[in-house]
Amino acid sequence: MIVIGIDPGTALTGYGIVEETQAGQLQAIEYGAIETSSNLTLEKRLQRINQTLNQLLVLHRPESGAVEKLFFQRNVRTAMSVGQARGVVLLALAEAGIDVAEYSPMEVKQAVTGYGGADKNQVQQMVRTLLSLDAIPQPDDVADALAVAICHINSNRWARIIQERKGQ
Repeated sequence: MIVIGIDPGTALTGYGIVEETQAGQLQAIEYGAIETSSNLTLEKRLQRINQTLNQLLVLHRPESGAVEKLFFQRNVRTAMSVGQARGVVLLALAEAGIDVAEYSPMEVKQAVTGYGGADKNQVQQMVRTLLSLDAIPQPDDVADALAVAICHINSNRWARIIQERKGQ
């Protein structure tokens, strides 16, 4: 199964495309950040996120997508712009016919480290370890996106196990 994980934002939208092999191993196919300049208008920034994401979806054809839920911050203006980026991401995935799951930061931490209160460094180190990467992906949004993809794969594993046991 190939999953695209996304950590949305207007300045940086992190993405990580992860495959679960037949043997159950995780491997990163591609990861990075869609960067937009603060000199661009909001609509141009959202357009760039949409265009780049669509290119990634066509290139890698993920079977499902996972997006980090909006964690409301103190800065309402930032939360609004992140919400707009999330909307563009959700629309692009829906238009590509990709099923989408959404996970809170705590759910992602729990799935990746086994502890919902893990700090950012612990999550990043586990992402590096689980995907056998030489270094922690940078910037942080990229590691977060990979963590979201891993969370989704782990959630699907548990769902499959439960289904198999119900079928026995």
